[in-house]
Amino acid sequence: MSKVKLVMLLYEGLLQRGFECWRRNSQCVLGGNHGLGKVRTEHIKRLARELARRFPNKFSKDFESNKQVVKTLIQGATPKVRNQIAGYITHVFAGMSIASSDNTEEGE
Repeated sequence: MSKVKLVMLLYEGLLQRGFECWRRNSQCVLGGNHGLGKVRTEHIKRLARELARRFPNKFSKDFESNKQVVKTLIQGATPKVRNQIAGYITHVFAGMSIASSDNTEEGE
């Protein structure tokens, strides 16, 4: 079986499962460059949500301050994991402030 035929079979299988692009961070087979977002694992999201639930007053929209808070709260985590958690918390808090400002504008 040739490489081209093998790739096309793989591509067709992925399309049937709902994948539009099958190569990460590269040209899409369908044409155009679909920049895929960075994926955070469920473990990172779960830890971040739990920290934000337990300590809501310690976090803000500022990544650097969130990074320091996560460093003090989670002992033994690698710097990469701490940064991912702080980044997700920052993302969530920034989204909450945007949503709350939209609600206040609608109420006026």
